[in-house]
Amino acid sequence: MSKTIFTGNFTQQEPIPEAAIEAAVAVMRSGRLHRYNTAPGDDGEVAKLEQDFADLVGAKYCLAVASGGYAMGAALRAVGVAPGDEVLTNGFTLAPVPGAIAAVNAVPVFVEVTEALTIDLEDLSAKIDTSRAKVLLLSHMRGHLCDMDRLMEICDSAGVIVIEDCAHTMGGAWNGVPSGRHGLFGCYSTQTYKHINSGEGGLLVTDDAEMMARATMLSGSYMLFERHRAAPPPEVFAEIKYVTPNVSGRMDNLRAAILRPQLADLPAQVARWNALYRTVEEGLRNTPGLQVIERPEKESIVGSSIQVLLPGISAANIEAVVAGCKARGVELKWFGAPEPSAFTSRYDSWRYAPAQSLPETDRILTGLLDMRLPLTFSTEDAAIIAEIIRDEVLSIRTAA
Repeated sequence: MSKTIFTGNFTQQEPIPEAAIEAAVAVMRSGRLHRYNTAPGDDGEVAKLEQDFADLVGAKYCLAVASGGYAMGAALRAVGVAPGDEVLTNGFTLAPVPGAIAAVNAVPVFVEVTEALTIDLEDLSAKIDTSRAKVLLLSHMRGHLCDMDRLMEICDSAGVIVIEDCAHTMGGAWNGVPSGRHGLFGCYSTQTYKHINSGEGGLLVTDDAEMMARATMLSGSYMLFERHRAAPPPEVFAEIKYVTPNVSGRMDNLRAAILRPQLADLPAQVARWNALYRTVEEGLRNTPGLQVIERPEKESIVGSSIQVLLPGISAANIEAVVAGCKARGVELKWFGAPEPSAFTSRYDSWRYAPAQSLPETDRILTGLLDMRLPLTFSTEDAAIIAEIIRDEVLSIRTAA
């Protein structure tokens, strides 16, 4: 019997909405691409985007920047992380997270993750006690939110500042509180593979006026901070403007124009992503040898990508599953691979960080497969993809 082949393109995103294209063309026709090059009486697209996003997540302040990685770096600098400081972060994350720590010459201290793919709160407590870290850069990796109420209890009681990396959770929430609104700062990405798409871009939110004033100066506001909408009043900048370096990383009006219409569509887009991932989950649930990641009731999910575990599988067999799926048109990423590939790497390949032992994370990553689905796919496509993955997993088990 012939095997089903999937012919969809895993990297083909939906077109930018027409309203966003029209807004971008209007900016280009004006020639006013720089965020501070605005016409009299017009705050510009970036300032409007910042206000829109602050309103969406319920934050007092928002800053639009060049990337999600820049947002994390600005947050780390704003809270005072200095060269040589230790900063806690997940052992399972993507390279921009430890990269942001290394970029301020600080030292990543990796925390174990659980089979729910969230930070291990017991190990976090232990490493708060044994490290010198006073900051946690928490990655909601691949859209998985831990028990944020418990995490904040742990960190608040220890005097640890929490910065949330929400690159994969824009539109998600824990216990009704949006991701990025638990810690001091929330950092978001608008890179092409995220929930709104400007190619590159980032957003930073907080309720702390002094912290946002520092981040705004860091981003390269010069003395033009009064042109922001979702920013602290000018008096907050009175001393900060003299002592904060300009580490330019502003967003421009062109990207902001592309993003604003997408932001309005975010709830509907999240519902579409979640429908795709639920279809895959249901197609894979109860597959022998495969474990679907179950989500807590308090977590409001936003589909970013889907992960499954193949507990106890050998490296050779998981590579065979990946190869078998690829031959049938389905692209899976293996986070346990010894060598980094494309966007995928693991903590022991980031050799700018000290070598660390994370046996539980190693065990989990060894059997972890990951997949992104673009909104150009239908739920029928998602069902075919699940069928192919299930077939290949069962095929390997039968052969073994």
